[in-house]
Amino acid sequence: MKAAVYYETGAPSVLRYEDVPDPAPGPDEMLVRVEAISVEGGDTLNRLGGELATVPHVVGYQSAGTVLEVGANVRNFAVGDRVVSTGVHGSHAELRVVYPSFSWKVPDGLAIEEAACVPVAYGTAHDCLFEFGRLQAGETVLIHAGASGVGVAAIQMAKQAGARVIATASSAQRLVRLGEFGLDDGIDYSVNDFVTEVRALTGGRGADVIVDSVGGSNLKKSLHALAYRGRCVTFGDAGREKTASLDISSMRGQNQSLIGYFLGAELLMSTRAHPMIQRMLHDVATGVIRVVVDRTFPLENAEEAHAYIESRQAFGRVVLVP
Repeated sequence: MKAAVYYETGAPSVLRYEDVPDPAPGPDEMLVRVEAISVEGGDTLNRLGGELATVPHVVGYQSAGTVLEVGANVRNFAVGDRVVSTGVHGSHAELRVVYPSFSWKVPDGLAIEEAACVPVAYGTAHDCLFEFGRLQAGETVLIHAGASGVGVAAIQMAKQAGARVIATASSAQRLVRLGEFGLDDGIDYSVNDFVTEVRALTGGRGADVIVDSVGGSNLKKSLHALAYRGRCVTFGDAGREKTASLDISSMRGQNQSLIGYFLGAELLMSTRAHPMIQRMLHDVATGVIRVVVDRTFPLENAEEAHAYIESRQAFGRVVLVP
């Protein structure tokens, strides 16, 4: 099979389009013909400096396609099913072996390119807002990186839940586009300090829930934008700046919470996450919430796709097609 691989971590230029051996499923696995690959932020971070499980390495968390073969112990999927799956690596290829517990059936009528974008972004957005952020109607939420896949999903969900939605983005143009998804107030972080802006927009109170995918100094500042009893949920380091330390002493007097989140752990440790994501797929299929595919690239142009994401031009998801 063909795959986008690399032999060492680094810039997008390390990616190569090559022949690699076809994977073979074990008794608890499925073999899927990949038809669409959502390039996740974690894919670019892993390519930049993550662990190489194999050499050459096939990067990638999430893809969708058609089941070609099922292992002897697989019960809930069959050959011919359309599925979207997540995993530690392996999405940037024509074929992929996946586990049923990290796979979901694609509803009838849902385009495979849209389905490929749902589990990680929409599952993360839903959990950060509701399961861990405990967002309620009438509260104010601040969503960082509003034009990202998680951001676009979270804005829609928060608005539908009756919250006031504030989001950050890198340009006024992106914030204007986010208005159609339910954004109430936008902050161009390249021009304005988001802590000052959030305080001004809320009469000094701050945000009840903050969804922070950026990490680093951005996460430190997020703690200063929280309202009394506010909850900040952190789930990523998209800013590529590690947080060496956090002073949380100021949070005690305000009864505030800082919560770490990782979708993979919920899928491993909880029975609620898998059906939640299946509901997200249903909501996208029925038009309750939308997926935005900014641009589609052939798999052989994975280097170009990764570079496009890192240029911070994308609005929504970037998809590779084998």
